[in-house]
Amino acid sequence: MAIANPAHRPRRPSAIVIGAGIAGLAAALRLAQGGMKVTVLERHAHTGGKIRTVASPAGPIDAGPTVLTMRHVFDDLFAAAGARLDDHVTLIKQDILARHFWSEGGQMDLYADLDASVAAISDFAGDKAADEFRRFNARTDRLFRAFDAPMMQAATPRMTELVGHVLRQPGLIPAMAPLSTLSRMLERQFSDPRLAQLFGRYATYVGGAPHLSPALLSLIWRAEAAGIWVVKGGMHKLTEALTQLAMDQGVSLRTNTHVDRIIVKNGAAAGVEMDRGATMSADTILYAGDPRALATGSMGDDLKIVAPQTATLPRSFSARVHSFAATPSGPELAHHNVFFADAQRSEFDDLVAGRMPHDPTLYLCAEDRGQGAPTPKLERFEIISNAPPTETHTPPMDLDRWHHQIMQRMADFRVTMSPTPTLSTITTPQHFAAMFPETQGALYGQSPHGLTASLKRPTARTPIRGLWLAGGGTHPGAGVPMATLSARHAAEAILSGQTLTSTSARTAMRGGMSTA
Repeated sequence: MAIANPAHRPRRPSAIVIGAGIAGLAAALRLAQGGMKVTVLERHAHTGGKIRTVASPAGPIDAGPTVLTMRHVFDDLFAAAGARLDDHVTLIKQDILARHFWSEGGQMDLYADLDASVAAISDFAGDKAADEFRRFNARTDRLFRAFDAPMMQAATPRMTELVGHVLRQPGLIPAMAPLSTLSRMLERQFSDPRLAQLFGRYATYVGGAPHLSPALLSLIWRAEAAGIWVVKGGMHKLTEALTQLAMDQGVSLRTNTHVDRIIVKNGAAAGVEMDRGATMSADTILYAGDPRALATGSMGDDLKIVAPQTATLPRSFSARVHSFAATPSGPELAHHNVFFADAQRSEFDDLVAGRMPHDPTLYLCAEDRGQGAPTPKLERFEIISNAPPTETHTPPMDLDRWHHQIMQRMADFRVTMSPTPTLSTITTPQHFAAMFPETQGALYGQSPHGLTASLKRPTARTPIRGLWLAGGGTHPGAGVPMATLSARHAAEAILSGQTLTSTSARTAMRGGMSTA
């Protein structure tokens, strides 16, 4: 039997992934499964990116995303690596999607079960409101089904193709309400302004204001209505599992490693230069951070031609985030809780003008609820208030006053915490700007305002050969499922361009194309 000469074995193509957020980890896993030699470089000491934790007496507190939606995206990702999601993390589906509070308008839950939501809305606002909700649910279901494949699942959506798609289904046009903003459409949809306010909050899921965002964003409701899962132990358990799975697949991970520059030679990405002058070469570079860092030239002047729109287009909202442990008193809390502002429009007028809202809506995640276990006496909480992005790292001057305002606002809803959280538990837009350079603290990349905003996001392919993009700042957009989809788009394009004939490569490609 002839023995193959190791010197004649084909060299595995190599890839450097910059950033170990959810997109970087997902892309690294797919590329490794496809037969590439993958190295991930992460500037922080931990993986996960915006899926991060802060320490507390009750254990690590999620200080970023808190639940999982669009579960099929993650089932597909693990399957592409020959694994099962349920073997690596425990997911607990939530019966209650969110509990909503109004200072003078009562309390209402939305449920994973549609009939339960209809009944809750009927009890809260009457039968007419329940009928309006049924029509809204059908409308958004139709939109989600219509735009999932040509928009979210497509690597490079094009306006001409989307227009043709709509013209072949002209009934979509009134459902889209293309000439309306989200808030205007909802005001027509719901006679009760509280329901219009509730569903308008979905604009903030991508960092926008409902009165400036397209009505099409209403389809975000369908992603949430399809199911919300709590990751047992916290969302960071998901990125920990992905990190370990990627390393098991041979991915090399280097944390505390800042990339100063992407090296470009003869119009192609050739490697990276790190903060202490060391360099590393690779056949492929995947940048999994905010593409604005490339467009501004912070990683080399050669990169300014990449996603140039991100340097000038408006940024999404940021947030002030309280992460703390306490014992609560007051109304019974669910995992997701929303305490609405009394004057919705003034909140968003303030944000658009670059001011902290004087009457903010507050999102409170009671992280230890919905975990399928008794609630401990000392619970972990996250309170999120939308904030404008910032160009400065200078600490805000109003933080003490704002902190007291937020605590008083919670007390107005009869929610108090013992001990009262302190200023040290707050993450500000300035903190986010420092953690994620060149983002201006914006948590969702570009602003979603305007009918064609989603088509202005950069896609995986760049003008520089061998350089690719993934992450919440690229298509299909912000949020954990969307960033994970962006990684699939990038990995599929990279693998299709390589001469990979191994069984693992073919499996990775098939797995990546199997999402519903």
